[in-house]
Amino acid sequence: MKKTITLFFLFIITSIIAQEKELVTPPYLQKGDTIAILAPAGILKNKKEVINKAKELVENWGLNVVLGENLFNQNNHFAGTDEQRAEDFQKALDNPNIKAIWCARGGYGSVRILDRLDFTKFKKNPKWIIGYSDITAFHSHINNLGVETIHAMMGISLSDNSEEIVETIKSFKKSIFGKRLKYKVKSSKYNRGGKISGELIGGNISLLTSMLGSKSQMKTDGKILFIEEIGEYKYSIDRMLQSLKRAGYFSNLKAIVVGDISKIKKNSTSWGSSIEELILGVVPENIPILFNFPAGHKPDNRALILGRKIRLKINKEKSKIEF
Repeated sequence: MKKTITLFFLFIITSIIAQEKELVTPPYLQKGDTIAILAPAGILKNKKEVINKAKELVENWGLNVVLGENLFNQNNHFAGTDEQRAEDFQKALDNPNIKAIWCARGGYGSVRILDRLDFTKFKKNPKWIIGYSDITAFHSHINNLGVETIHAMMGISLSDNSEEIVETIKSFKKSIFGKRLKYKVKSSKYNRGGKISGELIGGNISLLTSMLGSKSQMKTDGKILFIEEIGEYKYSIDRMLQSLKRAGYFSNLKAIVVGDISKIKKNSTSWGSSIEELILGVVPENIPILFNFPAGHKPDNRALILGRKIRLKINKEKSKIEF
């Protein structure tokens, strides 16, 4: 009996230690390093000029750039076939001279190549995977492998108004070169206050929902969840959040950071509440929530290191996130 009890408590302690284990931080970039620009998802139609601007941007920071062989391929909705997109990604994962993979755009298609990829060499020599929106599929999968990733601007972000993406570019540069990220945000009246520390995970709501039930589903216990979305009806956002809730996403969550929920579609039947009230109605009342964090599909898209522990202070006037 004593042996059984001892083994039980040993199992509990081991589980707690495993949950608190920090994720691996890939090496930060240095001048002379090489970054690959790839398109793992949507088509890059008439985007060569903006991708050249993205290439020039990081070259001006002292980095070398390689473009995926299939970057500008076109296969209906996608930037080439699943095989071509997976081939580019696999080569970049396995090449020790490539220190980061910067996604050119999202759209849809990352999930179609996830199971085609072999992360064996990547796990031995991790590198930064960078992007947002559809790239959430990679964030979710790779965070589960025990490696941090960067939720930040992509190549086509350079098509936005240059004055509106100044902070976006600054935070992106800081994140890849290892400068500390910290943000102050004007507080929303809908915020639920609190002081919390924990590992930040998350991304696009649609992608988080699509990962449910797979090996890429995020583990949310004791974590801080970041969410953002674009181009959905409110009832669709509610449906996805309800799905996440029923799957236990919010059961042991520490807090939620809500980014841009933009370009919400209008339905013929009015939903009847704001997006903030919708979210408050789904998330358990004991969970602190920070609204209006500048990350997502709007031009002001601040970099976040997913898998990294943060300190979150949600106050009445100003709120803070410190990595």
